Amino acid sequence: MEDYLSGRYPAKGRLPVILPILDLFKEKLKTRIDYLHMKTKFILYSVITFMILSLSPAIIFGQDENPLEGRWNLSISQEGKELPSWLEIRHSGTNTLVGRFVYAFGSARPIAEVKLQDGKFSFEIPPQWEPGKTNMKFEGALSGEKLMGTMVYTDGKSYDWEASRSPELPHNANPVWGESTALFNGKDLSGWQAMGENQWQVTDGILTSQKSGANLVSDQKFTDFKLNVEFRYPEGSNSGIYLRGRYEVQIADNKGLAPSDIYFGGVYGFLTPNEMVAKAAGEWQTYEITLIGRRVTIVGNGKQIITDQIIPGMTGGALDNNEAAPGPILIQGDHGPVEFKKITITPVKG
Repeated sequence: MEDYLSGRYPAKGRLPVILPILDLFKEKLKTRIDYLHMKTKFILYSVITFMILSLSPAIIFGQDENPLEGRWNLSISQEGKELPSWLEIRHSGTNTLVGRFVYAFGSARPIAEVKLQDGKFSFEIPPQWEPGKTNMKFEGALSGEKLMGTMVYTDGKSYDWEASRSPELPHNANPVWGESTALFNGKDLSGWQAMGENQWQVTDGILTSQKSGANLVSDQKFTDFKLNVEFRYPEGSNSGIYLRGRYEVQIADNKGLAPSDIYFGGVYGFLTPNEMVAKAAGEWQTYEITLIGRRVTIVGNGKQIITDQIIPGMTGGALDNNEAAPGPILIQGDHGPVEFKKITITPVKG
């Protein structure tokens, strides 16, 4: 073979040998091209698959956001009062709306389905702390930028309500803090008002509510702040501190229990602490709470148990749901006995 290729034989004699070599080369080249085609197809298929999987389910399945979706602050006209409440509506899957609801008292409760029919929506929720066993029934519709509708209460009576979208509350990542102020002076109730018949008193420098009675609310109102409190309660008691009068941080005798959003250190019905840090009843305990916009950080008894979490809306028992406005500090006095020996606040400057 080498003789033929090296030229030791004339060209005419080399041709019969070169032709088979060319045929072999063509076969190998065709095989290589086919392999490259397959590889290219595989890469192209992989890229397309990745792009499809990267698309959101809403794009894949053609799901559009319903204008009802979002968080809403309700005002329910009930028995001569405007009761603040809260509603969240969001989609579940491709064609179901679900949600959460907070009434004027109690915790956030789930809505299994928000039903749509003839331009209106409706949902039902079972009673929580309301009297009776009948579901609360809501019906409403979008009217401009608001929701408007009716609620049938557990007693069968119907009441009107309307709602506006919950406001965005700006978060300042680098706040400049002002001077710390003692909201409780250790002497009397100066700077505070009882919301009803007063059972609060100051004894030996301790702010005390010995029985269930009126809530206590500060005269001053605040936007962003750091709040430090020292408190104690007897066995089995329950109280709370409302930030801006709207978001309750729970105080309760829960030592030894698993953490929960309705137990010690939780933002009631919304945020669960990462551990249970409650001490035994009768011991002095502390909260250090930082609230900036909707974001809250809570240090309970020296341990950080909630870190920079978003409070989605008002909790039950809120004074109002005008979330964009400054609000007071409220101490819950309508549940169980509780004592405070320190309440200090550091507001943001400006």
